[in-house]
Amino acid sequence: MLILNYAHPLTDEQRAQIEALIGERITEVKHIKVHINQAEPLLPQVVALADEAGLTGEEWSGRALLVNPPSLNSVAVALLAELHGRMGYFPACLRMRPVEGSIPPRYEVAEVLNLQAIRDEARGRRD
Repeated sequence: MLILNYAHPLTDEQRAQIEALIGERITEVKHIKVHINQAEPLLPQVVALADEAGLTGEEWSGRALLVNPPSLNSVAVALLAELHGRMGYFPACLRMRPVEGSIPPRYEVAEVLNLQAIRDEARGRRD
């Protein structure tokens, strides 16, 4: 499994949590730094973030991958739309949460969100 990590670097503990949740070994993590210039249009910056993954068209549509999205919501949603266009479906995404009572603050993997399954189920709730 390839992880496209647009957030803080993953710890060994978080990687182990991910492997336990997905039942697969992580083969590669691409850490892609996110720096957005708020004075510039967002779309070209998001396209550049997707390009940073360095995947071919075949890899986008056929390689097993997980996305750890950036925390800035507008960047995350635009990036997911860009990735959907490249992949042909929504990628699965990590949801991180703070570890209660941890000092300094630490984060754990709460769950893996299968966005395509969420989308498919939602189609059944259309009027």
